[in-house]
Amino acid sequence: MPKRPAWRTESNLLLVPGLVLAGMVLGLNSANAQQVPELVDKANLRVCSDPANMPFSNRRQEGFENRIAEIVAKDLQRPVRYYWLQQGMGFVRNTLGTGLCDVIIGAASGSDLTQHTNPYYASTYVLVVKADGPLAGVTKLEDPALKGRRFGIIAGTPPGDHLQRLGLIANARSYGLTLDQQDNAAGKEAIDDLVAGNTDGALLWGPIAGYYASKAAKPLKVIPLVQESERPLLAYRITFGIRANETQWKHTLNAAIRKHAKEIAQVLSDYGVPQVSVDSLPAERPNLAAGQVQE
Repeated sequence: MPKRPAWRTESNLLLVPGLVLAGMVLGLNSANAQQVPELVDKANLRVCSDPANMPFSNRRQEGFENRIAEIVAKDLQRPVRYYWLQQGMGFVRNTLGTGLCDVIIGAASGSDLTQHTNPYYASTYVLVVKADGPLAGVTKLEDPALKGRRFGIIAGTPPGDHLQRLGLIANARSYGLTLDQQDNAAGKEAIDDLVAGNTDGALLWGPIAGYYASKAAKPLKVIPLVQESERPLLAYRITFGIRANETQWKHTLNAAIRKHAKEIAQVLSDYGVPQVSVDSLPAERPNLAAGQVQE
């Protein structure tokens, strides 16, 4: 199924920071299938991307989504061309929807904002703790060892619902994401507070956690939260997001995903992305496995 909108839970819609989850539905009405020609540029791989959103992407093309785009572009024998826009309200409408670019490299499966390719990885929210600390043996949020502990959490993200359910929210330290933040600064701040001893653990979207934990001043342990017994879901399949009705483009990208699966997995590993089995996750419910901010 990770960006600087003020991510929040609205109704029963869940949010995954760092992923493309904001915009509008791109004409998914099947009645238009025979009437809408594909707009895909045949000369370039035109990628819709955020210019400052590490570890996913940045304008210097240092993120893992940038590297994955290069793998696909090489397979298609065409150069990468980026259309840069901060993710938030209207991102999909103003990128894919306007025809300025043809693919979003990180889109959570289950969202109806885009058509989806096959998933190319799955990740999960995680608990980050000190590697030599008393919580290093924890495997799930229901562990009694977490009672009374202090957690850093991004406001409005799914782990907050679990903390509330388990009576662990009172001591939580919340970090808000705002439109002027750069490179997932809230995730970095949560890791810095853990290292400094201001919190006992950080609950973050896996790719953000893995990236900043690997750069921390002290050894940290990243614990995938894949054993929770209650919803909301904490693990998501991640796909390429494309426009509706572009069937040939979807087949082309799926072929590249299959052909370069090992290379893509290695890129994710290089960036510390916690990966879970795509096939191990339950089927997503519409609008549940991904957040949706409506206009």
